[in-house]
Amino acid sequence: MSDYGRLVPEYIRTLGGYTPGKSLRQAQRESHVNCIKMASNENPFGPSPKAVAAMQSVLSESNFYPDNDASDLRHRLSELHQVQPEQIVPTAGSTALLGIIARTLLSPGLNAITSERSFIVYPIATQAAGGKLIQIPMRQDGYDLDGIATAIDQNTRIVYLSNPNNPTGTIVSAREIDRFLEKVPSHALLVLDEAYYDFAQYFAAKRNFDYSHALDYVKQNRRVVVLRTFSKAHGLAGVRVGYGIGPTELMTYFSRMRTTFSVSSVAQAAALAALDDPEHTRKALANNAEQAETLTTGIAESGYRAVATWANFIYCDVGEDAAAIAQQLQAAGVIIRPLGPWGAPTAIRITIGTPEQNQVFLKAFRKVMERAAVR
Repeated sequence: MSDYGRLVPEYIRTLGGYTPGKSLRQAQRESHVNCIKMASNENPFGPSPKAVAAMQSVLSESNFYPDNDASDLRHRLSELHQVQPEQIVPTAGSTALLGIIARTLLSPGLNAITSERSFIVYPIATQAAGGKLIQIPMRQDGYDLDGIATAIDQNTRIVYLSNPNNPTGTIVSAREIDRFLEKVPSHALLVLDEAYYDFAQYFAAKRNFDYSHALDYVKQNRRVVVLRTFSKAHGLAGVRVGYGIGPTELMTYFSRMRTTFSVSSVAQAAALAALDDPEHTRKALANNAEQAETLTTGIAESGYRAVATWANFIYCDVGEDAAAIAQQLQAAGVIIRPLGPWGAPTAIRITIGTPEQNQVFLKAFRKVMERAAVR
């Protein structure tokens, strides 16, 4: 038998793949009960009806390849963000762009830096490119920017900053990032991952908080790339469309690294239509802010602390095997995310759902944790 491992670099042989949250069908097959999914930070209201209609309208043209440059979407986003179209690169979700950035800038001997307990794709993208990921311990469930700045060396090419952070839901203020950026040397790129931008900005307006200067950095031609996605507030996780905004020259290199025709015609049509329905997005944002308080209070009443969130999910350390707790919740009809793969084996992440879904979760959580306390 041939040993194909000899053909594959060690950093690929040892690469751990991404393990997604369980689908509804899988969970229901396992538990034999109807479930609600509160595991993957998806919009509980689904996509805009305008986006659904737009997707249906292009299905009959599925025999044609999509616009490889997503020209209409790029121009619409350039108007929205007041940047040049050449500064925008759409990809099949922002996770695809993370892989492109890593493959473009990293190679064996070079490193990227982020925080522990941050987005699980950062280590995968980094190792797949042959680089080394340095993870700095957290400070109060959030990024320690001073620690990250100290860790940057001559081999650092990327600093990943998830803001808000997935999975803890914590945030770094615009002023803190302003100061941090002054410490990032010219040979390193700051990747500001703002997948949950819409939720954070909504919270920031309510809390009188200065959240993001990310687009200002781009317009100042700083070494910063900003990631956004249609997967969260716009409810389009299933069609895969995100984008990056950054310096024109750098984005040109990233664009060359994209898989050809990576953003489908259906995804492009959906994203454009989603931008035409701000009311649908506002509905999701308002529900999220209100229900974040409901979940946080309900979890506290059960004797556990939920970290204050700036995103559309809640992080909670349950103090015992989170995978076992997740299995018991699934048996009760609720799918949540145990965070062992993030290095937090006693923590769970709960997507903020509709009022009805959140009450189902809180009822199940109380029962499961009461049984755990008796044991």
